Amino acid sequence: MYRYDEFDHALVQDRVKQFSGQVARRLAGEITEDEFKPLRLMNGVYLQLHAYMLRVAVPYGMVSSRQMRMLAHIARKYDKGYGHFTTRQNIQYNWPALKDIPAILDDLASVEMHALQTSGNCIRNVTSDQFAGAASDEVEDPRIWSEIIRQWSTLHPEFSYLPRKFKFAVTGSPKDRAAIRVHDIGIEVVTGDDGRAAFDVYVGGGQGRTPMVGKLIGKSISQENLLTYLEAVMRVYNMHGRRDHLFKSRIKILVHTIGADEMRRQVEEEFAAMEKDGPVVLPQAEIDRISAYFAAPAYEKLEDGPAELEAAKKENSSFARWVKQNVAAHKVPGYAIANISLKPIGGVAGDATAEQMDVVADLAETYSFDEVRVTHEQNLVLAHVAQKDLYTVWQQLEANGMATPNLGLITDQIVCPGLDYCALANARSIPIGQAIAQKFEDLDRQHDIGELKIKISGCINACGHHHVGHIGILGVDKKGTEFYQISLGGSSDENTSLGDIVGPAFTEDKIVGAVENIVETYLGERQNGERFLDTYRRIGIKPFKEKLYAAD
Repeated sequence: MYRYDEFDHALVQDRVKQFSGQVARRLAGEITEDEFKPLRLMNGVYLQLHAYMLRVAVPYGMVSSRQMRMLAHIARKYDKGYGHFTTRQNIQYNWPALKDIPAILDDLASVEMHALQTSGNCIRNVTSDQFAGAASDEVEDPRIWSEIIRQWSTLHPEFSYLPRKFKFAVTGSPKDRAAIRVHDIGIEVVTGDDGRAAFDVYVGGGQGRTPMVGKLIGKSISQENLLTYLEAVMRVYNMHGRRDHLFKSRIKILVHTIGADEMRRQVEEEFAAMEKDGPVVLPQAEIDRISAYFAAPAYEKLEDGPAELEAAKKENSSFARWVKQNVAAHKVPGYAIANISLKPIGGVAGDATAEQMDVVADLAETYSFDEVRVTHEQNLVLAHVAQKDLYTVWQQLEANGMATPNLGLITDQIVCPGLDYCALANARSIPIGQAIAQKFEDLDRQHDIGELKIKISGCINACGHHHVGHIGILGVDKKGTEFYQISLGGSSDENTSLGDIVGPAFTEDKIVGAVENIVETYLGERQNGERFLDTYRRIGIKPFKEKLYAAD
């Protein structure tokens, strides 16, 4: 994985010192909260309902064991013993004291981590495929390009005060596990005409108040021109993006307003001008330098399906179920990708205790070449586990409440913090997710239902990605009462779609029953083992709507 150079170290340490002074002035009453707000946001500090919250960057979702242990230490020393992994592959601490945040940032800097650009109107943490470097369908490792984009965008002088926050995602596979089409800029690594890796660039995706699917603006952009092209997109947005209207400030609104063809024309015009005047060309030597950080680990020569794995599956049905649901194929024979669900029944989606983080760090160090991945669906991944070691890994996960075999099932939900924490929320999300999970806790029933992704947001900002849930749930406030609006048919993969709202919202005491009604309707309509999404796309919303509101 990438290691800081002298410039990285100096930059992060300087920022820690600067923010320490800003915090001291705030605590001394020398600046007001309004004056402090833009300063803290540039360092990942929010003011939520009950306390300050610190969001720590995890670039493209990758941490080492040493870094994970530091995250555990921070949770234990400065918070309430846990952290919350987010849909931007970051981690949030919900209860740090303001006076302690400089010390936290200093601790993070000691393991090459920071909180820069995790908030504010700038380019946020670059996210990527959690299976990067291990996926068998990969054109090229997307972490290379994610890191290059991260370095280019960090404190970029032209893009540090954008009209609105800006989000990148990169996938190296045709199977999109990074939700690139619902990002401001989504990048797919493809094979160019010359046989080298190139890039399709999608622009104008996003969720929130006005959800949209990104448009293909740049086709097969070359490696040396990637940053030039991205800079051209950013310049067009920075020039035309609206700063006078919060709800119309995202690049998706610009693309929608002028149209994809006009956006493409303006970007190409800017790109051509930059090429002529001196492009931000990526030298091959720099590509090679970054690529070297992501060289393949020293894999052993192993056989697929070793005898010890097959014997353990036969002897332990719980382990066999976990392997079937949570373990994915690896591109190297004899290895596997082990997904760690952070969605135990009754738990809070994405939360991990300090002790659990330490367990994951130990497992990564011993069994996965010292790497941990954070997914945008709020889970963790050990990307390079020898198949012969899977049973040992599972035993340790099981002993620490982290072996729930529900990846991609109805209880593996994305859930935002909602009104339990967030000052912007209209309704609670966490209790709704917990209630749904408890309703469907029977594993046999979950596996019979099959792949079904529920995503829950506590407000229209859509931090829970409800627009692209197979079942999306949005909390709304109606005269002081929490209601929950349901949408169906969303997806964030390579066939991205936005969910359709079924009708009037449900009260808190009715929402779990409504979800069960939807599931039973699906089970009654599915054919030949179809997934929920397949059935929905075949029969449409009408049967679900009729069943949901039949009693009305």
